[in-house]
Amino acid sequence: MPAVKAPSSASSDQPTPTVAYRLLEQEGEIRADDDQLRILNYLDRLHGELIGYPEITGKSRGLSIKSWRFAQMFRWSGGDKKVPRGVYLYGGVGRGKSMLMDLFFEGAPLKSKKRVHFHEFMLDVHARMKVWRSASGKERAALGGRASEDDPIPPVARQMAMEATLLCFDELQVTDIADAMVLSRLFGEMMECGVIVVATSNRPPDDLYKDGINRPLFEPFIDRIKADFDIVDLNGPTDYRYDRLKGVETYYSPVNAETTDKLSAAFFRLTDREVADADKVPSAELSVQGRTIFVPRAARGVAVFSFKRLCANPLGAADYLAIARAYHTIIMVAIPQLSKEKRNEAKRFVTFIDALYEHGVKFLCSADVLPEDLYPAGDGAFEFERTVSRLVEMQSDVYLHRGHGLAVDG
Repeated sequence: MPAVKAPSSASSDQPTPTVAYRLLEQEGEIRADDDQLRILNYLDRLHGELIGYPEITGKSRGLSIKSWRFAQMFRWSGGDKKVPRGVYLYGGVGRGKSMLMDLFFEGAPLKSKKRVHFHEFMLDVHARMKVWRSASGKERAALGGRASEDDPIPPVARQMAMEATLLCFDELQVTDIADAMVLSRLFGEMMECGVIVVATSNRPPDDLYKDGINRPLFEPFIDRIKADFDIVDLNGPTDYRYDRLKGVETYYSPVNAETTDKLSAAFFRLTDREVADADKVPSAELSVQGRTIFVPRAARGVAVFSFKRLCANPLGAADYLAIARAYHTIIMVAIPQLSKEKRNEAKRFVTFIDALYEHGVKFLCSADVLPEDLYPAGDGAFEFERTVSRLVEMQSDVYLHRGHGLAVDG
């Protein structure tokens, strides 16, 4: 039987999202926004209900979901409480959804919690399902299921429940039929285990997987969201992400001390950090198909890479797509003029820009020359002209207003 941890007496000491928000306001990090404060009421509600909530631990030995849930709830105040409702927060780009999620997650009074980009979560789900299908009976037992359990969704849901009692998703969106087919059952199984979910999205629930193949099979997932989540919209008048980009150049040339300083200043403006705190900006890692991509600097959805790191090394489309999904803004430093001997680097750069463009990622960079002179001759120079066009378009107001992850209209 999965064990349930006794609540920590220190849990209630964590600040509520509203308290954390007001502290940032006092420190000059943010300006108070009535729409954001309205959302904080829902997050405060959930924060309070998580105090004393039992955290799932241990390993399941073939235990059914229903008996697991019963055991869990029986241990929680004699079964007189219910699993708290999740929060589904949707709205336009740049309204502060991720910032509010940060405040909630950091102060959530649970140790067993995970925050992850929704796409990365689904990649993990499909990888676990593949492992389950190919596992022997003995291996399935070791993974926390029953040898005879051919359906991978319940055991995968139990695995994930034991790793995180609270799951926070950034940018929940569904464009893949494979994701659509498993989501309703997967979420149902996890929530039956007592998992609480908070998610941000650019779309209201009814617009998820809109016009997708076999969409009626996906509609139970939408119904579950409506039944088990507080659905709240954040569509205030201010696009804070665009507001930070206004007046900021996105393409700096040539590469020298002056343009490097300007690009650095742009990073700190976009991440609401002080230049004096440069040494405190953390690095990060992305996991892609068993590989790890090192991100030298990452904060508030903005990541910094050198051209050499991303295009002079043997990376491919899967790596660039993972970066595009994980970050709404990319800063690339020191793009050189590419000779015909650098055709591999040029091809990688084309693939990289395509990934960013298709996902609406904002792109700032420093380069030795202007876009039209980056790769004037060599294999693929004709195809590179499309990249030049995209680099120019990505500097426009229309592109800068695009939502992250949203396809180009038309």
